[in-house]
Amino acid sequence: MTGVVVAGGGPGGMVLAYLLGRAGVPVTLLEAQPDFDRDFRGDSLHPYTLELLDTLGLAEDLLRLPHHPARSFRFHTPHGTITAADYRGLDSPFPYVALMPQVRFLDFLASKAKALPSCQIRMAAKVIGLLREGEVVTGVRYRDEHGEHDLPATVVIGADGRFSRLRRLADLPVEPLGASSDLLWFRLPRHPADPPEADVDLYFGRDHYVALLGGVSDWQIGYTLPKGGFPTAKQAGVTPIQDFIRRHVPWLSDRITQLTDFDQITLLSLDIARAPRWHRPGVLLLGDAAHVISPVGGNGILMAIQDAVEAANQLIPALRAGTLTESTLAAIQAAREPAIVQVQADQTRIERRVATAREQGKNLAPPSFLRLLTALPWIRTRSARRNAYGPRPPQLDTTLLNR
Repeated sequence: MTGVVVAGGGPGGMVLAYLLGRAGVPVTLLEAQPDFDRDFRGDSLHPYTLELLDTLGLAEDLLRLPHHPARSFRFHTPHGTITAADYRGLDSPFPYVALMPQVRFLDFLASKAKALPSCQIRMAAKVIGLLREGEVVTGVRYRDEHGEHDLPATVVIGADGRFSRLRRLADLPVEPLGASSDLLWFRLPRHPADPPEADVDLYFGRDHYVALLGGVSDWQIGYTLPKGGFPTAKQAGVTPIQDFIRRHVPWLSDRITQLTDFDQITLLSLDIARAPRWHRPGVLLLGDAAHVISPVGGNGILMAIQDAVEAANQLIPALRAGTLTESTLAAIQAAREPAIVQVQADQTRIERRVATAREQGKNLAPPSFLRLLTALPWIRTRSARRNAYGPRPPQLDTTLLNR
């Protein structure tokens, strides 16, 4: 067994490397950056993920690290507040979404993976090419501080995000599915007197809405723009953003003046796209490399981790038996693609509604019938369950890890 190369140390790549290592499969994860610290990466660990980590014996240690348990997802509209999802009704030992800086989660998982004899993690190791025998990918060429190296592999996993180099090297392009918005992300400090029920909230105005994510010591705030609207917004400065916050999130008025310059703001381009084909002989794409999901709703991390679970379920027995072929990789895509299609369809539907509202000068708030639906507790719990687990969640075959 030559082993597996995973390109990309995000949540999906790291979970897959850990699962392969737990199964005794030789695996090397190559992360292009020297560390995992990026600004405004997804911070949401859903109940599915926490239950998976609990099965692996990792959840207790992870949750000792600072995090914020988000127990509801709410919309704030001109007509009142709508609780769209209430995680407290879930039949789960983790009835919440754990909001934890992604760097903290990845550092934790990397430390556990490095302790496995068959798992290696190489930082500042950038994949620059694919090794091939005919049409079959047989490994990667990567560059680190010591030079260029060839690393053979039975299969190469591209888990290197929405700007995936592996995807380009393997000639597996994505097709855009439509996104009408971008996000301006910034942080404001959290105060003890902030509303205790504030967790994951959307505040809607006429032309914009704001996403709020609660952290241990701060709030991450995403201010929406029409797609491509960043130059206009930057020229206008931070005053319109401050005014929107004062009007729609008044309890942040006492600190919004701390946002003084666009240097404090990060542009997040909202994209929704999917590769029609995730694989070629010897190479497989997972997570955002295969399907770009908008950060609104926090589904991207969940989908990437579920990709990793499905991949582990199918790769481990095939690698052990020496029977891995492209049909194995195709089966992984076939198992995961219906869930991805459903999640992306929901997101593109929301994006179309927002675009239409902007074009017609209407308020961006959700339709009024949503208030009636979510007045029923079981609807709020069902919505939470759908967000907590996603459609068709794969279950890890733990018998594969017993060696």
